[in-house]
Amino acid sequence: QVQLVESGGGLVQAGGSLRLSCVASGRGFSTYAMGWFRQVPGKEREFVSTISRGGGVTSYADSVKGRFTISRDNAKNTVYLQMNGLKPEDTAVYYCVAKIGGSSRLQLEYEYWGQGTQVTVSS
Repeated sequence: QVQLVESGGGLVQAGGSLRLSCVASGRGFSTYAMGWFRQVPGKEREFVSTISRGGGVTSYADSVKGRFTISRDNAKNTVYLQMNGLKPEDTAVYYCVAKIGGSSRLQLEYEYWGQGTQVTVSS
């Protein structure tokens, strides 16, 4: 079983930056595609970003492209989400996810989910 623990959320002014981290337990981290989803209360969970097992292929939602950067350090079993130019509409709970094999934008394909970390952007 894979355990995912997110950190780095908080309160920030519009235009500011935050870096989220996700540490995965267990062996074989490099065999998992990783990603981030987010959810606002009362709304559907939405795709944010994914990264392939080796880190060579990344994908972003149009709403965050150019502002967010996903990366991974397989030696540290860690995935990051660098968020720059934050906007109030980025306010949400951010979830780290993992799946066996190739990356996907479909939330149902991810076997493992973290507890989430709150990001709040004030205007």
